Amino acid sequence: MLLTDFEWQTLLLSLKIAGVAIACSLPIGIFTAWILARCQFWGKSCLDSFVHLPLVLPPVVLGYLLLLTMGKQGIIGKWLYRYLDISFSFNWQGAALASAVVAFPLMVRSIRLAIESIDYRLEQVARTLGAKPLRVFITITLPLAFPGILMGIILGFARCLGEFGATITFVSNIQGETRTLPLAMYTLLQIPNGEFAAFRLCIISIILSLVALFLSEMLNRWHKKKLAG
Repeated sequence: MLLTDFEWQTLLLSLKIAGVAIACSLPIGIFTAWILARCQFWGKSCLDSFVHLPLVLPPVVLGYLLLLTMGKQGIIGKWLYRYLDISFSFNWQGAALASAVVAFPLMVRSIRLAIESIDYRLEQVARTLGAKPLRVFITITLPLAFPGILMGIILGFARCLGEFGATITFVSNIQGETRTLPLAMYTLLQIPNGEFAAFRLCIISIILSLVALFLSEMLNRWHKKKLAG
């Protein structure tokens, strides 16, 4: 077999966490991107800065903030655990939450640029013909922005696969639960003769990243041709 059982387990767990992170954050990302692209309001710059804050904050800081807010004793987490029996501490759901927070700015930025590239007059014409704002958004804005949305999904997914600092700070490094590809590499490098196994995981990570970047570039070119045509 090309991959060992340990590598398969780590890879599948990483894909699961990244997939859940993107699927859960995508609706919020599209809504946030639309607000930043189409709405003018007081405090827009503050919202924009807050959305992009994970890009500049150290991942360990993000993990610590998640621990303070979403942990079992956190500001929000204790209420979720007490009344809804929902816990993000030391499980894969917490890893997905950490990955979603880290990848969110990349996804929003890609979707926002796609929405801003749409000719606003198309939406105005639809409104003058009697279309409600929600219908305009679903039938015009979303289809035209779809390449950018797909690009944001791919970039966000790739970023989730590479997440390390926020995850290990928030949910620790638990085999079969939160140990994604980066955490598994870190673990292997801490044990004797683990360099070769870590190198194999490094190759897997590089391949996944290259595929994501290739798809993103192809989508970007296709979108530009579509707009030019």
